[in-house]
Amino acid sequence: MSANAVLCPIAAWPLHVSRRVTKCVRPSRGAQTTLSAAAIHLSQALVLVPRQGKTAPVNRLSSLVARSANAFRARESWRVLSPCLLGGLFLSALPVSSAACGGAKRSAHSAESLPDATTPATAEGAKRFVEQVDKDLRRLWVQRDRAGWVNQNFITDDTEALSAAGEEATSGYISEAISKARRFDGVNGITAEVARQLLLLKLTQIVPAPSNADERREVAELMSGMTALYGKGQFCPPPGSPLAPKGDPLSAPSAELKGGPASPKCLKLDDLSRVLKKSRKYDELLEAWKAWHAIAPVMKDKFVRYVELGNKGAKEVGFPDVGVLWRSGYDMTPEAFEADIERLWQDVKPLYDELHCYARKKLRTKYGKDKIPEKAPIPAHLLGNMWAQQWDGIYDIVEPYPGQGSLDVDKKLREKKLEPMKMARLGESFFTSLGLDPLPKTFWERSLFARPKDREVVCHASAWDVGWNDDLRIKMCIEPTEEDLITIHHELGHDYYFHSYYKLPILFQAGANDGFHEGIGDTIALSVTPQYLKSLGLLDQLPSSEKGRLNVQMKMALDKVAFLPFGLLIDKWRWDVFSGKTQKGSYNDAWWALRTKYQGIAAPLVRSEADFDPGAKFHVPASTPYVRYFLARIYQFQFHRALCKAAGHKGSLDTCSIFGNKEAGAKLRAMLQLGQSKPWPEALAMLSGETKADASAMIEYFVPLRAYLKEQNKGEQCGW
Repeated sequence: MSANAVLCPIAAWPLHVSRRVTKCVRPSRGAQTTLSAAAIHLSQALVLVPRQGKTAPVNRLSSLVARSANAFRARESWRVLSPCLLGGLFLSALPVSSAACGGAKRSAHSAESLPDATTPATAEGAKRFVEQVDKDLRRLWVQRDRAGWVNQNFITDDTEALSAAGEEATSGYISEAISKARRFDGVNGITAEVARQLLLLKLTQIVPAPSNADERREVAELMSGMTALYGKGQFCPPPGSPLAPKGDPLSAPSAELKGGPASPKCLKLDDLSRVLKKSRKYDELLEAWKAWHAIAPVMKDKFVRYVELGNKGAKEVGFPDVGVLWRSGYDMTPEAFEADIERLWQDVKPLYDELHCYARKKLRTKYGKDKIPEKAPIPAHLLGNMWAQQWDGIYDIVEPYPGQGSLDVDKKLREKKLEPMKMARLGESFFTSLGLDPLPKTFWERSLFARPKDREVVCHASAWDVGWNDDLRIKMCIEPTEEDLITIHHELGHDYYFHSYYKLPILFQAGANDGFHEGIGDTIALSVTPQYLKSLGLLDQLPSSEKGRLNVQMKMALDKVAFLPFGLLIDKWRWDVFSGKTQKGSYNDAWWALRTKYQGIAAPLVRSEADFDPGAKFHVPASTPYVRYFLARIYQFQFHRALCKAAGHKGSLDTCSIFGNKEAGAKLRAMLQLGQSKPWPEALAMLSGETKADASAMIEYFVPLRAYLKEQNKGEQCGW
């Protein structure tokens, strides 16, 4: 694109004036569908480019844009659109010539500029090598992430192809770069900074692509295709279904689901999740759980092939399988890492077991012994969450002391009619109170805050720096709930991490490890105490008694403690799949064996290998490693304890909020700015003085609740 061009946000059109873009025009609400259609028509043209092996003619692009232009003209005042500038976002995602828009002809995934085998392997050569990799990856990752952003915001077959093309170009380059980097192994005189970049290059691909071009393209298409299938997932209740629309004479959802779907329509994940959280009708809960898990079997064959190709790519870059590659990214051997997370799990398991025992007793009282026998796993659909990963949805059932201080933040959010962007502003205000920078203006222009009505999107919350240059965004379908308010803090934690390190070499632009990245936002959320919520007008009164305090702790534990085994088992399942220990014929059986072993839950229906229940969790089809979330739960309490100490807090950890404390903010900023330039123990030491992950902060935080649970569980047959 021209240096004079303005890259418009996805919700704005570029206005063509005097042969260059001078400003962006935001369409009216009524024109949003037309905008979406134009983008899709354009992508239909662009997707032909890699197939034809040449650049699509400008007049062809113009004609496709014109198919949607007439309706847009009727709504908006605009001039002729430049197809090159409108298509810049899409064209940049493709590994093809950009000559049609005046760009230089260059292969997007060539590593020809890197040193070849005839160049002497020296320390100076290694330095030049990583400098070139930095330039190339910056270009490729921006192209890939722009295409990925468009795909997740406009799910069509064509944007899937565009996203896959970006993945293919990136993976091809990295595989070749890793191969060429091996020649610097053992070279003397390489600086620590260059050596770390060479190491991180080998670890940078989540799923390494095979060197074969066709297989590389296939794995990229499999990854984007599985993500799109997840995003399109829905359930259309037939007549007689417990979730059939209220107008259905045969059946209607429970009156308890106020605010739920009231007109004939298909139900998305957020609709079905609302049922699991709000309904207390056993048949409705079962139907919602069954409905969402039915979207996954179609992914299974794709997943099998993805495992095969991913492992082939991993072997080519020096790892036995993808699972070993994933476990190699923690500044220790894969074997030491597995031992370390098992150590952490054993430290927190007694606390989880006590919470499980108490919750099962309360659920048995609610649903009966016929549904939940003694010393049995808990049926997965009764815990208020589609995956039983967090249990805050059943707080009303397990609340220790009903009426001891209202903790109904959802009600206050509805009463205040806080729009999604205003909820995001609340999250930003916490970070700025610590002395961190406000989010850039483009964040508010380019983020997705609510589910659009005119197109399919992936609503799973995520944070982005699309341009790898402080182009911060979140993608989230925000609802007025406390859960989403906390999730906003989590996603903004990612964005503030991006903001802190975006000037580093690109291979250092990551968390100290991926658990650090996940833990930062949650660390901030630990400071969203009842006192803070009351200051925002989201609580009427504070839980002033010990009973009120236990209510707060229970609500927190249903999120933080309940999650721990789930955060561990997803990758334990995938590690076994990647290693070949778990074969295709036992995917589902192995999944439920782990869920019972670690979580103490069971499938509510008979399952078979015709099902693919792991695929009903976003991170599996999206190929996102998950043990990072387990680590984040541990780290966040460790971070919280260190920040509370920096803030001069006196008292128990559960009463500490660092809101408004600049000293704590300075400590946090210093760690964030390191990115991945140092091993994670050094980053941890900068914040807390420690060099080892430590679960004792979490256990310390929940001391009051644990004493209560032990008392309540007397006489109960705990375990399963």
